[in-house]
Parts: sequence; C-alpha cells; structure tokens
Amino acid sequence: MKNIIYSLKKYKFLLYELVSRDFKVKYKRSVLGVLWSLLYPVLTMCVMALVFSNMFRVSMPGVNYLVYLMSGLIIFNYFSEASNLAMSSVVGNFSLINKVYIPKYIFPLSKCIFVGINFLLTLIPLYAIILLTGTGLNIYHLLLPFAYLCLFFFTVGIGFILSTIAVFLRDMFYIYGVMLTLWMYVTPIMYDFAMIPASFQPIFKLNPLYWIIYFVRDIILYNQIPPLNVWIYCAVFALGFLGIGMFVFKKYQDKFIYYV
Repeated sequence: MKNIIYSLKKYKFLLYELVSRDFKVKYKRSVLGVLWSLLYPVLTMCVMALVFSNMFRVSMPGVNYLVYLMSGLIIFNYFSEASNLAMSSVVGNFSLINKVYIPKYIFPLSKCIFVGINFLLTLIPLYAIILLTGTGLNIYHLLLPFAYLCLFFFTVGIGFILSTIAVFLRDMFYIYGVMLTLWMYVTPIMYDFAMIPASFQPIFKLNPLYWIIYFVRDIILYNQIPPLNVWIYCAVFALGFLGIGMFVFKKYQDKFIYYV
C-alpha cells in the first residue's frame, strides 16, 4: 500500500494525462460532448421505466419508481463501464508499457477515475429528478459519499482482477459481457428485492452492489440512516475486493510483458 501511495504521488501527472486523454477521445467529434453524461442516464432510465412500469407493471409502493430506478441504475452503470474499461486498460496500453517503465496499476485506476468523473456528472440529473418528483432532500444525503467511495474501491479491485485475467485470457472480454448482463438482473435495479423468493434472498445478498444500492436508496427514498450492518457490508466488500485485486495484480504484473 505504501508503494502504491508513493507511486501515485510520483506519477500523478501521468495519471492526470491518462484521464484527460480518455475525456478527449470519448467526446472527440461529439456535438453535445460532456452533456451526454447528463442525457444518457436520463434517456436510459426513461426507456427502462417505460418498459418495466407499463409493460411489466412493476411499481414501488410508497416511493417514486423513477427515482428508485435511477438511484440503482447510475450505480450499476458506473460499475459496468469502469470495470469494462479497466479490464482492457493494460492490454490497450501495451505499446506504452513496452517502451518505458510505468506502474501498470495506473492504467485500470485511471479508467475508474475517468468514469468516476462522469458518474459525478450523472448525479445532476438524479437530483433534478429527485426534486421534480417531489421526493425531496434530507440531511442524510451528506452520508452518500461513503457509498460512492465504497463503490469506487470495489470497482477498482474488480478492475485489477479483470485486467490481470484479460492479459492471460483474452476470452475474458467476451465472458465478462455475459457476466455483466447476468449481474444486472440479479441486482435489484428495476424490481423490488422483496419480489425474490425468501429462499434465494441470501444468495442475492452476496452481491456487493446490492448493499451499496441499499445504502443509497435508504437515504434518498426512505429518508433514513442505513442500519449499521449495511455500513459494515459496504466497507467489507469494498476494502476486501480492493485488497484482493491489489494482491492479484501485484503478483502477476511482472509477467504481463510476456503475454501482452
């Protein structure tokens, strides 16, 4: 950990340049540019709300379904995009790795930071919908950065693991796409967790994203502080996967050069 903190200070300019490059590449020749970060989650939410609330008759008694849907959707969208980009970050920067010495973990980390900035922008339409639907704000919203930080640490850990596997197994790019689709449906984003049969609920609770979304919705929708066990689960999953990811990445990073 100390070596990583030292390297971050030493290579912070490179980290900044990598994040800046990703922004320039993503929005190059785009008419709306960064506005897509605001429009995309809203448009996606509208489509999903139309399908699930009208065709499948999904509703959430006592809370606004649009806010319920978007509060889960922005969490999963961040995880999905950041982990996908992190997975290909080492392989995609092989030409740079092959020429000069650079701490390799900077590449997946930069992707998570880049998507994280977009994530912060998506909070603008989320809060616009919260206000427009009359859901309202409360003092407990000041606790939400804890959930977002846990989400970031968890995603970075998964990104380290995926980027390591992808170097040795390129099929992971295709496998993970299928895994993400399954992951989305086992995460209560569009539906109420209470709809899941009681016998299967303990399995669904092994999903770290479930606890992060639970934390966020408890504050936004139910105006209450999440129970202590939710805080603990969020922190344990986040730091646990971050530690595992760092360990795996560090153990195999010296072999990357032979496979990339």
